[in-house]
Amino acid sequence: MPFTFALALIPVVGLLLFIYFNDKGEKEPFGFLVGLFFAGMGTTVSAIIIELIGGVALELVFPDTSILKAIILACIIVAPAEELGKFLIMRIMTWKSKHFDHSYDAIVYAVFVSLGFAALENIKYVFERGIGAAILRMFSAVPGHACFAVFMGFFYSKAKMAKENGKSSFGYTILALIVPILIHGVYDAILMSGTAAYEDTPVLTGLSVLLWIGFLVIMFAGSVVVIIYSSRHDKRFVPLQEEPAPMYNPAPAQAPYQHTYGQPAYTTASPFQPTYRPASSASPVQSMYRTSAAPVAAPAQPVFRPLQPAPAPSPATTAVAAAAVIGWTCACGTVNRAKFCTECGKPRPVENKNWFCPNCGAPSHLNFCGKCGTPKPESLNR
Repeated sequence: MPFTFALALIPVVGLLLFIYFNDKGEKEPFGFLVGLFFAGMGTTVSAIIIELIGGVALELVFPDTSILKAIILACIIVAPAEELGKFLIMRIMTWKSKHFDHSYDAIVYAVFVSLGFAALENIKYVFERGIGAAILRMFSAVPGHACFAVFMGFFYSKAKMAKENGKSSFGYTILALIVPILIHGVYDAILMSGTAAYEDTPVLTGLSVLLWIGFLVIMFAGSVVVIIYSSRHDKRFVPLQEEPAPMYNPAPAQAPYQHTYGQPAYTTASPFQPTYRPASSASPVQSMYRTSAAPVAAPAQPVFRPLQPAPAPSPATTAVAAAAVIGWTCACGTVNRAKFCTECGKPRPVENKNWFCPNCGAPSHLNFCGKCGTPKPESLNR
C-alpha cells in the first residue's frame, strides 16, 4: 500500500517542483502554496456532487450509451464542474493577496490548486485499479490537470495585470475559465467517446486512441512553451512601495570659535537668543561682608550672538535625501536598504523597470500609463 500511495503522488510532487523552480522572481511563501494545494483537494467534493447530479439528468435524456452522450458528459458536465471549482478557489484565495505581484505567480497558484485536485483523484483511481492505472495516469491525467492549470494561470495573470492598469479584467477572466474547460472537455470527450464505441465500432476506438495521444503531445508542448515564456517574461505589475522622504530642515553648521575684543563669543542655533554684553568694569559689586571700600570689578561675561536662520534646502538636496532613505520591501514584509534582506537573507529583486508618467506622474511598469494611457518615453527604452 505505501508503494501504491507513492506512485499516486510522485507525478504530482514532480510537477509542483518543476513549476515552483521556474519562478525566477520572488518565490511564493511555502505555507501559502500548501494552503492552495489542500484547498484544491477540497474542490473534488463539489465536482463529485455536480457530476452526480448532471449524470442523473443526462441518463433521463439519453438512457442508452452513445458517443453523443459521452461528449455531452465530458464537455458540459465533467470539465466545467472541475475547472470552475479550481478557478473559484484560486480567485478567492489569491486575487487580493499581497503575494500576487508578479505575472508568473498566477501559473504557480493555478497549478498548485489543480494538482491538489489531481492528487486526491489520482489516489482514488490508483487504489481502485492498481499499479497499471498509476503508471498510465502518471503520463496522462496528472500532467493533463497541470496543463489545464497553466492556461488558466496565463489568462488569470493577464486579468490581474489589466486590473492593476485601470482596465477591465472581465475578458481575461472569462478566458481563464473557458480555455481550460474547453481543453479539459476535449481531453475527456476523446477518452469517453472511445470507451462508448468500444463494443460497436472497434475501429473508431483505435482512432480515438491515436487522436488522444496526438492531443496529449500538442497539449503538453503548448503548456511547456507557455511556462517557459511566462517564466522568462515574468513582470512585476504591482509597483514597489517607496518610503516618503522625511520632512526636516538640516541643522545649520556651527560657527567657528571667535574672539571679540579679548572676550569669547558663543553662537547658538536659535535665532531668537538675545545678545548679552559684559558688565562695565567700573561698576562695583556689593558684598554682604565688605572688607574694603575699593570697588570690585565684575567678571567678564560671554557674548552670545544669534545665527541667521538656515536657508531652505534646494530640490536637488531634497532628492538626494529622499533617495538615501528609499528602500525595498522583501517578500517577508521587511523594509531594507541593503542588497539582501536583513530578516530572511533574500536578495533584492533585480528587475525593477518602474517609470513615472510625464503627463500625470503615476508610477507604471508597462509600456503605457495605467492612469492616462500616455506611452512610455522612448528615452527610457534604451
